Amino acid sequence: MKNVTDSCVFFVHWPSAGSFGFNTDILATNLINLSVVFGVLIFFGKGVLSDLLDNRKQRILNTIRNSEELRGKAIEQLERARARVKKVEMEADQFRVNGYSEIEREKMNLINSTYKTLEQLENYKNETINFEQQKAINEVRQRVFQQALQGALGTLNSCLNNELHLRTINANIGMFGAMNEITN
Repeated sequence: MKNVTDSCVFFVHWPSAGSFGFNTDILATNLINLSVVFGVLIFFGKGVLSDLLDNRKQRILNTIRNSEELRGKAIEQLERARARVKKVEMEADQFRVNGYSEIEREKMNLINSTYKTLEQLENYKNETINFEQQKAINEVRQRVFQQALQGALGTLNSCLNNELHLRTINANIGMFGAMNEITN
């Protein structure tokens, strides 16, 4: 400390006339210069440095606050997206279950309608067979009747002579006459 004081005294008592000289005591002059520079910097730069640091601090705090807000929004969007995914998954499961049940229902409807159609075709087939059988039976009956009638007429024509024919006609007329009297 004595060196600093000596340097200041030496500076004050510097001879103005005469020679120009250098102070060769490096430690004493550098310390004074550095202390003056630091003093000036601290005195004048304290406000600027404080303002710079406060601005930087506010920017950092704003960035942190914005980041927190964005994080909160992102979490909220994530939760909404998870809820939507869960809802869509539930709807997909429901569609899948409904689809399977709808397929089973359609399958049963198709089987039932096919069974009914087959049943109706079977009934139509049986009705057609019965109709064709009745038609064939009637045709056979008609042919048998025609053949029997032709045979009877042939027998009658060969067996009857005119006299027998007249007696048969008279007998039949008599029977019709008797039936006519009974009904009147």
